[in-house]
Amino acid sequence: MLHKKCILLTKLKTKSRYYCRFLSSQAKLGVIDIPFTNGTTLKLSTGRYARFADGACVVSLGNTSVLSTVVSKAKQNPTSFLPLTVDYRQKAAAAGRIPTNFFRRELGPSEKEILTSRVIDRSLRPLFPNNYNYDTQIVCNMLAMDGTNLPETVAINAASAALALSDVPWNGPVGAVRLGQIDNELIINPTRKELEKSVLNLIVTATSSNLVVMLEGSASDILQQDLLKAIKLGTKEAQQIVRGIEKLQKDHGKMKREYEIQPPLEQNIVDTIKILSSMKIREILSDFTHDKTSRDNAISDLRQTVLNQFRDTNIDVTRLQDCFNENLKQIFREMIFETDTRCDGRHLDQLRDISCQVSLYEPLHGSAVFQRGQTQVLCTVAFDSPDSALRVDTLTMLTSGIKEKSFFLHYEFPPYATGEVGRTGAPGRREAGHGALAERGLLPVVPQLPYTVRLTAEVLESNGSSSMASVCGGSLALMDAGVPLGGPAAGVAVGLVSKADENGHMADYRILTDLLGIEDYMGDMDFKVAGTKKGITALQADIKLAGLPLRVVMEAVQRACDAKAKIIDIMNQCLDAPRQGLKENMPVIEEIEVEAHKRPKLHGLGGSNLKKLYVETGVQVTPVDETKYSVFAPSRPAMDEARSRMASWLTSERTPELEFGAIYKARVVEVRDIGVLVTLYPGMSPALVHNTQLDHRKIMHPSVLGLEVGSEIQVKYFGRDPVSGQVRLSKKVLSSPPPAVVRNLDKS
Repeated sequence: MLHKKCILLTKLKTKSRYYCRFLSSQAKLGVIDIPFTNGTTLKLSTGRYARFADGACVVSLGNTSVLSTVVSKAKQNPTSFLPLTVDYRQKAAAAGRIPTNFFRRELGPSEKEILTSRVIDRSLRPLFPNNYNYDTQIVCNMLAMDGTNLPETVAINAASAALALSDVPWNGPVGAVRLGQIDNELIINPTRKELEKSVLNLIVTATSSNLVVMLEGSASDILQQDLLKAIKLGTKEAQQIVRGIEKLQKDHGKMKREYEIQPPLEQNIVDTIKILSSMKIREILSDFTHDKTSRDNAISDLRQTVLNQFRDTNIDVTRLQDCFNENLKQIFREMIFETDTRCDGRHLDQLRDISCQVSLYEPLHGSAVFQRGQTQVLCTVAFDSPDSALRVDTLTMLTSGIKEKSFFLHYEFPPYATGEVGRTGAPGRREAGHGALAERGLLPVVPQLPYTVRLTAEVLESNGSSSMASVCGGSLALMDAGVPLGGPAAGVAVGLVSKADENGHMADYRILTDLLGIEDYMGDMDFKVAGTKKGITALQADIKLAGLPLRVVMEAVQRACDAKAKIIDIMNQCLDAPRQGLKENMPVIEEIEVEAHKRPKLHGLGGSNLKKLYVETGVQVTPVDETKYSVFAPSRPAMDEARSRMASWLTSERTPELEFGAIYKARVVEVRDIGVLVTLYPGMSPALVHNTQLDHRKIMHPSVLGLEVGSEIQVKYFGRDPVSGQVRLSKKVLSSPPPAVVRNLDKS
């Protein structure tokens, strides 16, 4: 046990220095409350939990609390990028629940956790120093969840506070706010109930000076001006969080650590690389006949030629490659400013060539291929029974209010889409994020259907913005399947290249419509916007700068909306309305009514009839209530066959109406130890007359009464058993009980 007042001294050794971190077991607690204009309060506290981490903070909104910790290694990673890992975990214990899997414990991250981790990562990564290449891990652990206040923005703010309080170099803090809109009124940090009524679900992450760092949202075809108003309000509210974290950092934060920067290459080597490559790079980038493959090959060949000039030196090849790539990026950006023309010859706001095709394969319910430049996506639609709906896990249900999804989009990005060899199988984090974005772009225009709809988007070629191509192709495929969409939807990605002044502020910029892959890699932003001609259904902004001014964000949204309308016009030339009439292989749903006492005939012994029906025809029969069944068939012929089979099971003369208390003639069809099975009319399911109902006397077998198969007896009808539904019959009530026997108690 450590003494309460002892101090732990940790030495961090780098190549040339020792750094000391002091950790007191009686760390000073820090708490701060951040009020919002709508009366809600965000509470930040530090110094109580996870004190071995470089930084830790607990953030609470209502009774939802998230602990975020940050730890960064002391040894530099040899990579040329920031190895940042963000892990967000939803704990069942935080909601007072037990996981429902076999092991009853948290397993791998769910899709909801992956998407939230990506949102946190995109909110924090742009503010790390460019030359900070140390392995850094941020863990956001849900401590408590009240089911009212959603945890995503709480986790972003907790991670921002933990980084600000730590000794890890970071140019934050940032603040994150969720916005909703109900009855044309914007709501700050809406609750789960409010969000169900809201037409907007937008997360805005911003830093000081009203600079936007990240946008993520979905909407029910919201108007452009309403979205811009929400972004402005969210940026303004985020300033309260930024100031609160700065105050907490000033009082309780650690001094930022010094870190080693790899010494730059000698200037003569840098100049040599520029001399050898600059002219040729300009030639390659100004040759508009190049496509993605030929351009990449030309640049790769040039890079190898330049590196060969240094093969006799001891300089690290990786550093030479980084120098070449930096020169390539600088020239690429300069040429856009010089000519307002991009590397494929397009103007800044010009779209790539677009082509569409629908009804590719007859067996598919709906299909389309969308080609934009060298980005090609194949979309297919499959309808299935309501039982095939996607059930979400308990915690996701508590945080989103969604129990199951009857429409979902699966995005696939195989390695051959970029001409590479790679892993196939379960989707990774990137696929999950792109698929969720495309799904949000289409969900508001898909009506409520009696089927479960699965839309798959498989990227066959990729050269930028495959997720937005999935929205375009998905919209066409759904209309090809006859789904009455609220309107055709399309998506586009908008990019940015900018110049900064000596103070680091943006001095000049160019916005690029319909982003290429190389423009995404070498640019400053990837802003995806999806929606109809009327409004916006989804947006996602990945910003590589330490924040964008609001004027740039507003202009980017305007450019995206203009491009989106042009794309929809092109799509309408291929298919401008949902197909009328159903294909022969389209699924069919009908309802049938079966009398309660005939249900055993329909089900068969142990449900054998319905199981056999599903295996042989694909028809699913699901009970709706006591007498109604929902019948799903994958096609009309399958439905016709199923109806014929079910009719044969239920065929019999119409059941006569039996009168309660009436006396009927019954025929014995089977004799058992416990009684006899009788029928009152042809086709009737045999009913049991128990030994206790055959005679007033106690009998052990019906044969003592002379009953055998074929015997006719009279019975009285007493309706059906309310639990089992079996017919209740009695023979003994029709005969008089035997006379009482006088017993003599006098034994003498």
